[in-house]
Amino acid sequence: MSDGNFNRALLPHTPYASGLKAGKAMMKAKAIDVFRQWLELHHPDFTDEERSRQLEDFRSALGV
Repeated sequence: MSDGNFNRALLPHTPYASGLKAGKAMMKAKAIDVFRQWLELHHPDFTDEERSRQLEDFRSALGV
């Protein structure tokens, strides 16, 4: 019977932090892609320079 102490090596490996970081990066990339599509749909009159500036502003707001 256990006395309350355990060996952490016996626990299953759970790479929570790295998975969370990868998931956040994937969602930020997806958000940027969706915003790019939204810009093309709702602002077809924007030049490439204006579109790039909007995307950069969005990236900075996301903290990328």
